[in-house]
Order: sequence, then C-alpha cells, then structure tokens
Amino acid sequence: MSKNIVIQTKKLTKFYGKSRGIEKLDLEIYQGEIFGLLGPNGAG
Repeated sequence: MSKNIVIQTKKLTKFYGKSRGIEKLDLEIYQGEIFGLLGPNGAG
C-alpha cells in the first residue's frame, strides 16, 4: 500500500525579522507518520 504525502515543502526559507530560521528545507511527511522539529536549544 502506498502512503500519501500530507505535507510537502521544497526549498522553504523562513525569516523572523532579519534572522533566517530555516533555509532551503525540503521535507515530505507521509500519512500515518509522526514528526517533530526541534531547534538547537531543544525548542520545537
């Protein structure tokens, strides 16, 4: 059974003011997966 992609990004870049928080993120999350994103200090 193939899984469906429910979230997909290609080359996503996100700025917070003048600070770049994410640069060129490629990501695929499939149906049924559990995913977490943590920063260097453990914040997510």
